[in-house]
Amino acid sequence: MINDVERVLVTEEQIAEAVHRIAKEIEKDYEGKEVLFVGLLKGSIAFMADLIKAYEKTCTIDFMAVSSYGAGTESSGRVNIVKDLSQPIDGKDIIIVEDIIDSGNTLSFIKAYFAAKNANSVKICTLLNKPSRRVVNIDVDYIGYDIPDEFVIGYGLDYNEHYRNLPYVGVLKRSIYS
Repeated sequence: MINDVERVLVTEEQIAEAVHRIAKEIEKDYEGKEVLFVGLLKGSIAFMADLIKAYEKTCTIDFMAVSSYGAGTESSGRVNIVKDLSQPIDGKDIIIVEDIIDSGNTLSFIKAYFAAKNANSVKICTLLNKPSRRVVNIDVDYIGYDIPDEFVIGYGLDYNEHYRNLPYVGVLKRSIYS
């Protein structure tokens, strides 16, 4: 598995720093409020687990599974809800937790979906942001790192359901997926 990594893009230490920084930003922004963290499965699981451990205020969590990639490396642009939330969100302050934001299609769809369900507020939090790939104009409120347009794996990110368990974010060798 390690031999499939061209290079490490974000180290374990850099991830830990970003998680801590983002948790403190959210704590400050939501002082006196209870946040509902919504992780988008499966990629957000590592980031969300570390984020809620670093978050020192009261919060609740839930998960959604959405699909826009399938087995490929490019977003199809069509978002399908595979698993919806398990609780109502009417009047709640929501932080959507994502591993990476690429085109923006999925987050734009989810943000509108939550607004239609009368969420009090909806903000977006991501470990990795690829602004060069954006096709939908979307505000990202909390960003760990902006990264170049490369296919990345590790720390929850996958290629064909593999590599999620790497403790860092690496660039996948092109020979693996082309």
